[in-house]
Amino acid sequence: MGELATEKLVSVDSHVHFTDDWVKARLRKELHAVWDDANKKAEEYAAKVLRGGQPQLELEDFVDPEAAKDPGHFEPAAKLKAMDLDGVYAEVIFPELAGAKIANPFLMGNDWKEVFQGYNNAMADFASHDPVRLMTAYQLPLYDIDFAIKEVERLARDKKARCVQLTPFPSDLGLPDFYDKRYAPLWSLIEESGLTILNHLDLHKNLWDTFRRDPTPQKGIFTGLAWAPLAETICMWILTGTLEKYPKLKVLFVEPGLGWLPWFFESLLDPRMHQHYTFPGVKRPPSETFRQQCGATFMYEPRGLTECYKYFGPDCLYWSTDFPHPATCWPNSRKQVVSQFKEAGIPEADRIKITSGNALKTFGLG
Repeated sequence: MGELATEKLVSVDSHVHFTDDWVKARLRKELHAVWDDANKKAEEYAAKVLRGGQPQLELEDFVDPEAAKDPGHFEPAAKLKAMDLDGVYAEVIFPELAGAKIANPFLMGNDWKEVFQGYNNAMADFASHDPVRLMTAYQLPLYDIDFAIKEVERLARDKKARCVQLTPFPSDLGLPDFYDKRYAPLWSLIEESGLTILNHLDLHKNLWDTFRRDPTPQKGIFTGLAWAPLAETICMWILTGTLEKYPKLKVLFVEPGLGWLPWFFESLLDPRMHQHYTFPGVKRPPSETFRQQCGATFMYEPRGLTECYKYFGPDCLYWSTDFPHPATCWPNSRKQVVSQFKEAGIPEADRIKITSGNALKTFGLG
C-alpha cells in the first residue's frame, strides 16, 4: 500500500457512547437526579410527540453490531486500541446522544448550564487520554449567547478544544437562524479562536411527521431523508452572507452525503447569483464560499466522491470511518481507503489530502 502504510489517517466522524454513569461522575451528586429526570422527559416527549406512540427503531438500525460492542465505543483506552486496529491516527469524536439535547433550559430549568459544562467535562476527560488523537466535538449551546461565549473561552483555554458541535437547525429550538445578529459576538470569538464549527447530520423536527406516516417496517423512508434538511443549513450559512462576513470561520457538514452537493450548487445555488434573486452580503459564488470555508465528510461513497472532487476539488473533502455506525469501514479502513479511491479515480496526492492532509491542517495536527 506504499505511502498509506505510514500515513496518518484522520477520521472526521467517529462516535462514542458517553454513558449516564460517565456523565454523572462529572456532576455534583445533587444533579444526578436532574440528569436522569431530563433523560426521562426527553424520551417521553419522543415517544408521545415525535413518534406519535409508535415504537422506536431497533438499535441495529443505527449501529454496526460488532463495532458497537467493541470497548472502544465506551472507553478511551479501548478507543485508542480500536483506532490502532483500524490504522487510524486521529478521530473527531461525536457523542451518540448530544448533550445539548438533554442539558437545556426546557428539561433542566436553572440547572442546565452547570450540567452542560459537566457534559463537556465528561467529553474532555475522555479526550485527555490522548488529546492529540482524540478530538471531541464539544457541545455548544445557542440558548444563551453569553454562556456560549464563556464556554468557548473555557474550552479553548482549559481543554485545548479544536472544534465545537452546533445544532444544524436552531429554529427547531425556537431560536433564530445563524445569520441573526445575536450570534455576532459568538461567531467573532470562534473565528478568532480558530475553532471549527461542526454541523452533524441530525433529524429536523419536521422530519418526524414523515416518521409517523412511514409505513415501512424499519422506517426506511424516514431514515433515508435525513440528509435533505442540511440543504437548508448550508443555505443559511452561505446565502445569508454570514460566512463571507466572517471570512476565517470554518464550518464542516458531517455525514451530509456527497452525491447531491455538486448538483445542488451547480444547478441551484450558483445560477441564482445571476438570475432574479438578491442575496445581500453575498459577493462570490456559493460554491466558492463552500470551497474556502466549508467542507463535507463521507464514508464509502465512491461515485459521490468522484463528482464532489471534480466540482469542488480536494481541499474541502474529509474522510471518516463513522465508527460504530452501519456504514463504518472499521476495522478495515486502510484497505477500504485504497479500494474506494481507486474506484473514484482520484490521484494519490489528492487522496492523501482527503484522508489525512485536510484534517491535519484544519485541526492543527501537523
